Formats: sequence, C-alpha cells, structure tokens
Amino acid sequence: MPRKSLAHLECSVANTAQVMGDTWTVLILRDAFQGVRRFDHFVERLGIARNTLADRLERMVADGLLRTEVYQEHPPRHEYRLTDKGRDLFDVLMTLWSFGEKWNPPSITDYQKAIHLECGNKADAVAHCGHCGGRLTRRNVVIEPPVDPSLTVTMLESTV
Repeated sequence: MPRKSLAHLECSVANTAQVMGDTWTVLILRDAFQGVRRFDHFVERLGIARNTLADRLERMVADGLLRTEVYQEHPPRHEYRLTDKGRDLFDVLMTLWSFGEKWNPPSITDYQKAIHLECGNKADAVAHCGHCGGRLTRRNVVIEPPVDPSLTVTMLESTV
C-alpha cells in the first residue's frame, strides 16, 4: 500500500515522520543501532513478518536511511547498514528512549537500558542548540514563522 505523501504540509516534522514511517521502522532503526544487520536477525529479534520486514527495509533503503551490502553471492544475501542519514536519527531515537524510560518503561526489571559510557548512568537525552549549546525547552523555543501571525507564542505558551 503506497504511503500518503505529507509534502503538502511543508514541515520538517512531517517530512521526518514520513521517513520514520511507523513503529516497525523505529524498531528496525533501534536494532540497527545495536548492530543488527541481517534480515533473519531482524526477524528473530522483532518477531516481524518477513513480508513486512522486506517492505520496511526496502523503504528505508529508498529513503536513504540504510544501504545494502552483499555478504554472500550464492544465493545473494545482503546486510543492511545505517547511512549517514540513518545515523543522524540517533538523537531522535535517544529522545524516544528517554521518553519511554520516563512514561512507558517495560514492566520487567531486567530490560535494555541506554547507558552513557562517560558517566556510567542511564542516558537521559535532552535537546541542545547546535549553535550555542544551550538546552532547548518549551520555554525558550518559538517556531517561526508562526502558523498564524496572531499566534506568536513559545512552545510552552501553546501548551498551557
């Protein structure tokens, strides 16, 4: 089934949501960041139907998130490796991970956790400005131009 284009929205969030696709795409990315590269390993770890996985991997390659690399000639078999574009989604994935740790942690106690190697603690992703390094919050970010010029507000004001 073809995906509906969100291009008419002219929005970076919509464009990224289009690339991220669905739950399976996010989980494939999670596993790719953990070193999973082969089709059968994705199937085994995710419990995903083979046709669904094949579709998602094809889309992710077409969207430039993954590239294929032949590891066996007969029969031909490929590994799926993150591209620079795919690796740039690391911050997005870590933000989802941090959100999940806070609001939707697994019910079991021995689940995978993201550990920051420099301090040894569970990672807590936060957004920072790429120019000055300051932390981005709802209180200090405004989206320009606004959807409606009469609605120039910070992200916090829009959620109150």
